[in-house]
Amino acid sequence: MDRRSVLMGMGALALAACDNPSATSSTPAPSLGALDLSALEAINGGRIGLAAHDLASGHRLASRGVERFVYCSTFKMYLAAATFLRVQAGEERLDRLIPITRADMINHAPVTEPAIGTSLTVEALMKGTVEVSDNPAANLLLKANGGLDAMRAFYQGIGDTSTRVDRFEPEMNRLDGDKDTITPLQSVANLKRLFVDADTPLSGEHKDKLLGWMFASPTGEGRIRAGLPTGWRTAHKTGTGGYGPTNDIGLLYPPSGEPVVIAIYYHATRDSSDEQNEAVIAEATRLALARLGRA
Repeated sequence: MDRRSVLMGMGALALAACDNPSATSSTPAPSLGALDLSALEAINGGRIGLAAHDLASGHRLASRGVERFVYCSTFKMYLAAATFLRVQAGEERLDRLIPITRADMINHAPVTEPAIGTSLTVEALMKGTVEVSDNPAANLLLKANGGLDAMRAFYQGIGDTSTRVDRFEPEMNRLDGDKDTITPLQSVANLKRLFVDADTPLSGEHKDKLLGWMFASPTGEGRIRAGLPTGWRTAHKTGTGGYGPTNDIGLLYPPSGEPVVIAIYYHATRDSSDEQNEAVIAEATRLALARLGRA
């Protein structure tokens, strides 16, 4: 039996988990169910963190939901949101030009490297950061926004007091204690705050533009997108570390009705392939949707 068949068969055992209501605030919260992904971990090694919130039923699921995972490039979606808030406050302009120099270059620069010696707009840097995860673009935006302290302030402004912001690209991808980490439950809460809640700080125009980039992103085809039922689509942001971390976060949209907000962080083993790691994300997506009755 091949590895994928074993993964599919044993992964189904995760559906046996039971709901455990959990109050996470002073107001009544939807039930928080435990999703047991230990079978996937046993087959593939590593550690899987997942949180999901079904906006149709209100039900939520989590596996290692309060454990910390290095977020890698998933933060770039939040960086773009932070930049939009600066634009809305009159502190930035989408059409402002930022010079691109050879000194800015680090690994993975599909948008910025061809622009060396010229300039790109803030909006072009944001789009490149979200759609194709351009690393120099992310660093340039971080600096333009005011550095790491400004990013910390952004998280706090949307009610997130736990996510760590410690380093620029590419150092932030290196596992070092709690540096540059997030929990799956916090990431889902942040996504809901930005894209779902009526009092989102994002304007309608900017929310739609950011979602558009997330829908258009070609990265991580084998991750969340590969685990969706026919007719579903995702607005998502991936993140990858060179030594195992394989992440994907976003909103899952059925053909009709309310979406599911999801965050999956997989800290894989060093010897696993990118394809294997992506398959784990896809299977975790399938299991979560099945548990929510959305498969």
